[in-house]
Amino acid sequence: MNIVLVTPARPSARAGNWHTAARWARLLRDAGHRVRTVSEWEGDTGPRADLMLALHARRSAASIRRWAAATPRRPLIVALTGTDLYRDIRTSRAAQHSLALADRLLVLQELGAQALPRRFRGKTRVVYQSAPGVRPARPRADAFEVCVSGHLRAEKDPFRTAAALAHLPPASRIRVLHAGAALAPAYARQARAWQEREPRYRWFGELSHPRALALLARARLLVMSSRLEGGANVVSEALVAGVPVIASRIAGNVGMLGRDYAGYYPVGNTRALARLLRRAEQDPGFYRKLAMQCRLRRRLVTPARERAALVAVLRELRSQP
Repeated sequence: MNIVLVTPARPSARAGNWHTAARWARLLRDAGHRVRTVSEWEGDTGPRADLMLALHARRSAASIRRWAAATPRRPLIVALTGTDLYRDIRTSRAAQHSLALADRLLVLQELGAQALPRRFRGKTRVVYQSAPGVRPARPRADAFEVCVSGHLRAEKDPFRTAAALAHLPPASRIRVLHAGAALAPAYARQARAWQEREPRYRWFGELSHPRALALLARARLLVMSSRLEGGANVVSEALVAGVPVIASRIAGNVGMLGRDYAGYYPVGNTRALARLLRRAEQDPGFYRKLAMQCRLRRRLVTPARERAALVAVLRELRSQP
């Protein structure tokens, strides 16, 4: 099939949506399809596209609307981000219209469909994001390094782990390594201020993807502190790297790690996060439990499984009259 893949994220942004689009394009090409990636669709300017796959119901709404109007008999797939699922579809008419126009909706973790109105759940499919093989690195013996990976913006609650350090005893060996671009100058100022007053916190700023993976691979834990998340790819990367996760108890994290996972804390609760960090540092049995539960989820995030899930959706649409 000729597929046009719409993503509003720019390659230079190194945002999660752009990584998802680039990986899906590669997986679909590996499956024998031809894929053209655009930031906006304004009509077929080259070979006729047989199908549109659009990331983001609200931000890609104009392309989705044009495709549905111009090519009503050609399939349309809309992949839903965290801001779509847990914010925009409640308030944005453009996002709501995208849901109605789509032939299939994709969510990135098993609880995603529950955020949708019931009438749309039957056409919703789960596609877990995969991660490349990440070779675990030897952790530092003189520190218990904790990785936070994600751009600095409100949805990520980016300084929650830094704040938790104040609730740890001086004897704790926990050190927080934070990778992510400041998406506004105020966030950069806050990150530098945290570094000045908390010597156990280090902000690296934006790193290339290989460097961010290397930072994760050497850590003892990943903290995913988000207030809103569709299904973070960095959690997939941690599962592949064998790095246990401490996560806020939100649907996007529970859908990735499972309802019975032992490493959740109430979103925004700094003291509860600090208690979990200290327990992971001090209690080998608890740490092994987190690691074992993460190993059991690793099978969900293989490239082969992600490709098969995408191809299965295409096959469904192709078989429809």
